[in-house]
Amino acid sequence: MAQTPSTMLPLGTIAPPFSLPDTVSGATLSLAELKSPQATVVMFICNHCPYVIHLRAGLSQLARDYQPRGVAFIAISSNDVEHYPQDAPDLMRAFAQTSGFGFPYLYDQSQDVARAYQAACTPDFFVFDGALTLAYRGQFDDARPGNGRPVTGAAMRAALDALLAGGAVSEDQVPSVGCNIKWKRA
Repeated sequence: MAQTPSTMLPLGTIAPPFSLPDTVSGATLSLAELKSPQATVVMFICNHCPYVIHLRAGLSQLARDYQPRGVAFIAISSNDVEHYPQDAPDLMRAFAQTSGFGFPYLYDQSQDVARAYQAACTPDFFVFDGALTLAYRGQFDDARPGNGRPVTGAAMRAALDALLAGGAVSEDQVPSVGCNIKWKRA
């Protein structure tokens, strides 16, 4: 299984704004209305990636643990659905429901949002503070399909805990790895 690492957008980057259709609710939602004054997690995922499938229950649990503490979670799929129809919006909705996602799962048809975030892989995680300044970008934890390590979300939890406590997030961050984003062919 080929691994693509995240590009590690520079810390301190301000979250690029977006407005995208939510495949769960059917509404068009923006970062401005979804963001939290505590912390906002933006993640690029997709339905078919084995790395995402491996940690989807952990993603749902992380959101259930941190949403009551004021953290906003936003998932985005930017894959080319013409060549990867398993990532189409109607299947995204079903994936979100069967995965227990309690957060929006947005569809980036133009792929402009993925480009703005320099997203490279699924999953690719970005944690922003209350001012939408990038504080963490990296792995969920060190679990990978087939490596036998439990899915805990330890890296994400450490970053969120630091932000919620008013502290600094460690700059020692390990890139996320996963399937490459399926870019549209020119």
